[in-house]
Order: sequence, then structure tokens, then C-alpha cells
Amino acid sequence: MLQGAEWDQDVVFIGDIHRQWRYVAEGLAKSARKPGVAVLLGDMECDKPLDVAAAPLLDAGIEVHWIWGNHDYDGGPEMWANLVDHQRNPRTRHGVLNARVTEIGGLRIAGLGGTFRRRVWEPPGDPRLQARGELREDMKTLGPDWTEEQRHSMAEALAAMAIWPEDVEALATQRADVLVTHEAPSSHPQGVAFIESLARKMGARLVIHGHHHVCYRARAEDGLQVQGVGAAWGIGLDGRPWWPGEANRWLGNAPTGWAHL
Repeated sequence: MLQGAEWDQDVVFIGDIHRQWRYVAEGLAKSARKPGVAVLLGDMECDKPLDVAAAPLLDAGIEVHWIWGNHDYDGGPEMWANLVDHQRNPRTRHGVLNARVTEIGGLRIAGLGGTFRRRVWEPPGDPRLQARGELREDMKTLGPDWTEEQRHSMAEALAAMAIWPEDVEALATQRADVLVTHEAPSSHPQGVAFIESLARKMGARLVIHGHHHVCYRARAEDGLQVQGVGAAWGIGLDGRPWWPGEANRWLGNAPTGWAHL
């Protein structure tokens, strides 16, 4: 466990909600105390504005920060706008963490939303595209069976859901205590080693991720720790649950170089 006065235990990290906000509401109702800050790890799937969906947190006076996941565009532009449109979300508009470092609860927390997509970047290979601005030209290389509408939809989905080198570059020169991601590092059997490489470059001591719907704690040989957060679970910086969510998926054995705690 990470210890020290700088680690504010009133921050809760919430895994992939997938519209199941009842876990959050029920968890808060049963908690003897309330967290001061909540960080959403993506895949909220906003069928309504985030300000409305996150009312159980906001109405309890809990500050909300967030990144997006790989399913937050599943409902198309309307679902995406429910998450990112400032006019729809005056209460959570300043909480986006993607490609930023924000001081939260005395910690420098960095955020990286989305997952790796082959058309943009699939580590350990080099990026195919560097920035979202390249998508328009790249979509022209799709086959003749693609309609203009399909090309546009593909471009919008990739712009929203992929991990982009331009976002990584915005983070890599900054310092952080915690890196929150949707994609998992290699502590998860399906994770990507680039995630912990970025954390180390930023000086982070802890990576917290969603995506795989399983709670676990892992430590690398150099002391870097990883906290996986299950679907709709609320987990603290120390790895202890604030409340349970959906049943955890199977994790499997710890990959080489990691110890599951």
C-alpha cells in the first residue's frame, strides 16, 4: 500500500459504469463517510448528460473528474456529446483529465483515455498516425466500398476512442504522482507495457485503470504499483473498496515482472 500524508484517502476511483449508476448511488448510501473527489475511469456510456447521470456524486458535494473509455462513443455523436459537450455539462466540464495533469486531493493526477486502435497505434509498433488532424486524409485510403458517411463516422470514432500519440506527448514531459488510464498496463494479462512506461517517464508511483472489469493490486520489481478497478466499483488509493460493483472477471496469473498483492 502507498502511505504518507500526501496520499489523500478521500479520493475514490470508479471503474466502468456502463450506465449502471445504481451501484454508485447504493454504495454512497451505505458508506459511513463520503469521498471528497471521484475519478471516473471511462465507459460511462452516457445516455444522458454526465451532469445528470453523475447526480449521485455531484449532489453529495463530490467533485467529479473523468476520462473516457472505448465504449463512450458506442451510441454515436449524441452519446459522445453527453459526455464532452460543455453546454450540457456545466458541472463536470472542467473535470476531464485526458492529456492533462491536475492536482486533486493534494496529488498530481494525469489522465489518458481510450484504448489502442490498430489504425492509429498498436504498441509495441510505432504509431501509424500522430494526431487527430491526420484522420481526414487517412480516411481517403479506405477502400471504394466505404461511403463518405462511413468514413466520417470512422474518423469521429477514432478521434474519440483511440489513444493518440499527440495526447501521450502532452503528458510525457510532465510530472505526476498517479496516472489514470482506461487501457491496462502489462500487470494485466491483456495489458500494454507502454502504459507503465509512460507512468515511469512521468515519475508516477501508481497507475489506476479500468477496462477489464476486475479489481486487483500489482507491484512491479521497481516498486511501481497498479490498481485495476472493476465495473462500477469504487476503490481508494490504497486499494480498499469504498463499495462493490459488478462481479469481477477472471484475472489470471500475474505476468512476468509483476506480483499481484
